[in-house]
Amino acid sequence: MQKIIKNINETEQNLEIILSAEEFGSEYNQELEEARRNVQIKGFRKGHAPIGLVKKLVGPSIETTIAEKMASKYFAEIAEAESIKPANRAQIIDFSFTEEQLTIQLAYEIQPEFELKDFSGYTFTKAKYTVTEADIEREMTLILKSHGSLISVDEAALSTDTVIGDVWKLNEAGEPDEEQKTSNHHFSLEYLPEANPFRTALTGKKAGETVAIENKELDEETAPTRYRVTISEVKRLELPEVNDELVKEITHQQFETVTDFKADITNQLQTHFNKKAEEELIESISAKMIEENPVPTPASLVDSFSHMLMENAKRQIGGNFPKHFDESEFRETLRPNAIKHAQWMLISQKVAETNNLEISDEDIKTYIEKQAEKMPEAEKAQLLASYESQNVREYVSEMIFKEKIYNVLKSSMTITEEEKAIPATAEEE
Repeated sequence: MQKIIKNINETEQNLEIILSAEEFGSEYNQELEEARRNVQIKGFRKGHAPIGLVKKLVGPSIETTIAEKMASKYFAEIAEAESIKPANRAQIIDFSFTEEQLTIQLAYEIQPEFELKDFSGYTFTKAKYTVTEADIEREMTLILKSHGSLISVDEAALSTDTVIGDVWKLNEAGEPDEEQKTSNHHFSLEYLPEANPFRTALTGKKAGETVAIENKELDEETAPTRYRVTISEVKRLELPEVNDELVKEITHQQFETVTDFKADITNQLQTHFNKKAEEELIESISAKMIEENPVPTPASLVDSFSHMLMENAKRQIGGNFPKHFDESEFRETLRPNAIKHAQWMLISQKVAETNNLEISDEDIKTYIEKQAEKMPEAEKAQLLASYESQNVREYVSEMIFKEKIYNVLKSSMTITEEEKAIPATAEEE
């Protein structure tokens, strides 16, 4: 066997494999005999057609099969011998076949060779979120809203109230169109965007008032759509009094007292924002590593991450994009993010390789036991049994691997903490 490796760029190579008849002949003859036994040629009994005629009829197909088999066999051997790290499956781009020689041309992508820049001098600031009494009260209010009652008020509507009224769309003359009337429409002002014209116009108004509303279109050349709303009622959410009995009811007896309920809310908030702080730190570290190590990325790897991001986007909107949605254009907008994902994967692998990081059975066992500690006794056995699944073990291994990589990075960097207020709304997060 002869081999010629040609570097196209940092992530692409071509490989020419030249094989003698001794190296592919037995495989070829075996395929030829198999074809002779099975091919039906008019004028000959099955399996008795002249070999030359069989070659003429199915020879090109057999040659293609042999080229694919030999490519698969010898590429694996060459990749191991030459320490090639393929990023995708090698593809045959051409081959030539004679009785004496088989020449195969392969194209494939490789993981780029690079050295990480020294990251020991990097410094990062990690947020230190502290739960305050105001945070706890705000969280309790959110919980209590689902147990509150809407009551009518003879007052001007607050931005958190519900306004009920009849809505008319106005025609070009500014007159209400009875065919486009919506009766008894409920406007939950709190859940409308702050800049929404209905929220802006209805806040501060009382029952009995009529309000004109102008909804400007995105296209400045298009005339705004105008509405008229006659308010019939303003409703305000009245929250129940917080006491031990209410706590028992809304937590299904999980907690007996307001004190215990608040303690649990505090713990959950702190846990959530501790995790958020860690995720923010990790994001900052990965962004810095990518910035300092702009690794060239194989196209197949970027395509793989693009596909992953596309599928994630689909799941978030129910499984499918809207009709006439331009997926190609959207994929292009995702490409920079896909490249960063690919770069971070390569950088992570380099960190693991440099530090000889591995996942042992003991690592997996420790992780499983730690997760089981958080579970009720009745669910522990089910949780432990689930880790016997190969898919679950692979997922766990990946989680442990990521943690080890970040631990290596963080242990070499300077990380300080900074007190930070907990965001008041989900948008701030």
